[in-house]
Amino acid sequence: MYQWVSLVSLWAIPVMISFILVYGWQKKVPVYETFIEGAKGGLGTTIKILPHLIAMMVAITLFRESGALDLLLQILEPLLRALHIPKEIVPLALLRPLSGTGSLAIATDLIAQYGPDSLIGRLASTIQGSTDTTLYVLTVYFGAVGIRNGAYALKVGLWSDLAGIVFSVIVVYLIFG
Repeated sequence: MYQWVSLVSLWAIPVMISFILVYGWQKKVPVYETFIEGAKGGLGTTIKILPHLIAMMVAITLFRESGALDLLLQILEPLLRALHIPKEIVPLALLRPLSGTGSLAIATDLIAQYGPDSLIGRLASTIQGSTDTTLYVLTVYFGAVGIRNGAYALKVGLWSDLAGIVFSVIVVYLIFG
């Protein structure tokens, strides 16, 4: 089974690229020129979203390095203990709506430190998969297309993230004790 999965994994992208090239050639699409046109559009989008990305990264770094995260964890510790939520996953839960890469780094550290089969490892994995980078999506994508009023999207996204975190904790405790 593992060999079959490995083989599919190895050939999936080359087969997909070949299919796209052959399909474009059959439909008489100028494949190279179309690719270059798309790359130009992608570069323009990158330039548009770069200021939003920089602002997001600076805000995240300031929050972590200023000690505000540690202070928040100290304040929340009695509540977390009462709810049986390990305080180690709180940084992941807070950072996940902000940054996919940052939250993935925290989840990876938690799994490396506590193990993938530990309660914290399972919580980190479940939270990582059950939530989204809401503020990142709103900042980058809404900024790229010029949407100025994303208040409803922000509310829905953050409520969805909270629901994902709460239900991750509930499901992990129900399934893994």
